[in-house]
Amino acid sequence: MNYTLRIAQEQDVSVLKKIISESTRELSKHHYSEEQIELALESALGVDTQLIKDKTYFCIEDQGEIIACGGWSYRTTLFGSDNERTRNNTQLDPESQAAKVRAFFVRSYYARQGLGSMLMKKCESEAIAMGYSKLELMATLPGVKLYERHGFIQQGSIEYQLNDETTITFVPMSKQI
Repeated sequence: MNYTLRIAQEQDVSVLKKIISESTRELSKHHYSEEQIELALESALGVDTQLIKDKTYFCIEDQGEIIACGGWSYRTTLFGSDNERTRNNTQLDPESQAAKVRAFFVRSYYARQGLGSMLMKKCESEAIAMGYSKLELMATLPGVKLYERHGFIQQGSIEYQLNDETTITFVPMSKQI
């Protein structure tokens, strides 16, 4: 296949939201309950338009159709959509802090075809070019194996509060680059 990687644009947001929802619902259904998935899509998982403004979020296309997305950030926020309550857009210091790998999603039909790896290589090379020597991310359970293949180490797990009664398990991970 001949896929094209490009910087995401503001006009892509509606398509990105659909891809994120479809990817999460299909690829997470063996790891999370339907309630966890739907609640996570309201805040913890989704489009962060700051990444698009920063030009650090990417799309992969197949014949002009967006089939995957993901990026990295030089800001403090580790995960979450524009609706996430813990957002922090403070810029990081590349000499003492880790760049963040953010919001990787692949349409289920294209899963396990190297698109996540393509995005990771792009993010790593850009972070290195900006002076970062460490990456960190917050993985969903279905994403852990991809990140481990790229040298990320699990740092335990967390139960993230989605509402008063529901949590979802995420896995903090990091690596030196």
